[in-house]
Amino acid sequence: MSSFNSVCLAGNLTRDPELRVTPSGKSVTSFDIAINSFHKDKAGNKVEETVFVPITVWAKQADACAEYLKKGHPVLIGGRIRQERWEAKEGGKRSRLVVVAQIVRFLKRKAQEDSSSKPIESPEQGSPREDEDVPF
Repeated sequence: MSSFNSVCLAGNLTRDPELRVTPSGKSVTSFDIAINSFHKDKAGNKVEETVFVPITVWAKQADACAEYLKKGHPVLIGGRIRQERWEAKEGGKRSRLVVVAQIVRFLKRKAQEDSSSKPIESPEQGSPREDEDVPF
């Protein structure tokens, strides 16, 4: 049985992107996005929920994200989920899910009136292999 690992998310950056370079020279940018959703509770009141999702972007699109995106910018992300695991300083194992972006589309803010958004895509070989240097 083969597996399917694909995700598409839209949200706003919660912080400015952080650009790093691996020892092998590959660019990697990370940022978080906030995704707001609304539903009604049992009493019929509107309730807002916010989910915060960490995003990792590699190669040329990592450079573009670091250059053009800022806190608050809306983005559309297409990618895959990866689980990061590490040993905490105080001991114990930790893990978290991260979205590795394969497509990043810069969206317009409501106040913007410039040209339409354009996706920045990198081929699958732009993502690191499991045995490559990862800066975390």
